[in-house]
Amino acid sequence: MRAHLARVDAVLVQAVIAAALSFAHLHDLASAAGQDGWKAWAYPVSVDLLLVAAWRRLRSGASKAAGWCWFVVALVASLGANVATAGLLDLDDVPAWLRILVAGWPAVAFLGGTLLAHTAPAAEPVLVAVEPESAGPPADPEPLEPKLPAPHVPAALVTHARKLADEHHARTGSPIDHETLRARLNVPAPLADAIAARL
Repeated sequence: MRAHLARVDAVLVQAVIAAALSFAHLHDLASAAGQDGWKAWAYPVSVDLLLVAAWRRLRSGASKAAGWCWFVVALVASLGANVATAGLLDLDDVPAWLRILVAGWPAVAFLGGTLLAHTAPAAEPVLVAVEPESAGPPADPEPLEPKLPAPHVPAALVTHARKLADEHHARTGSPIDHETLRARLNVPAPLADAIAARL
């Protein structure tokens, strides 16, 4: 247990030292590129936060391509600052292209952080268990709507319908159908069905 704690502590101390050095290099480069005061301190924070967001996306297992893309972008920004401040660049005379890169970094970091934080992972397919069909006879399907009681049909209306049906039969030679009866009586379909059943 002690050996494990010692190993973890050593790794943690190494990580803190590396982060502090990288943080300082990014601050120095931003300051040399014309970003004074609090802005020079905000640059290393944005780089480190983008690294953390990309690492979390990689650990989550979702959209690894996006995670790797933004991890590499943040890592290049951090490594570039470390190399540039190692004596290879005159911090008193920073070239224009580097000033442009430093000035454009906030927009890049904002885009990367937003995409990593708010891009929803792809939905996992839902497995649905299908029950095997039974060997017995198919059951009667359940009615979609409850059956309403048959409407009350006045006797006078039935008498009038019989008269219309007789006239239709005498004229055409065939019994009157439901649609024709409903149209002639000008009644709803359920009432027309009830009248037809009484004929």
